[in-house]
Amino acid sequence: MCLAIPMKVEKIEGLWARVESQGFRMRANIAMTPDVNIGDYVLVHAGFAIEKVKPEEAGEDLKLWSELIRLSVVEAGKTR
Repeated sequence: MCLAIPMKVEKIEGLWARVESQGFRMRANIAMTPDVNIGDYVLVHAGFAIEKVKPEEAGEDLKLWSELIRLSVVEAGKTR
């Protein structure tokens, strides 16, 4: 199973990009997505941008991730 997070490209330096999602920033290798530009959204898995995605799709995915995190926190609170 592969989990990838939609992240927005903020800066590009060669084969590396600084990407951001919900306040978290990291470097991602963009060798597999050579057509990305600053402002684009990419799916990041294990430090690699594996696919360029439309902003609408990234927004929907981020909503789902937020809900998953919220539910995880709620469930974690029930076990204490």
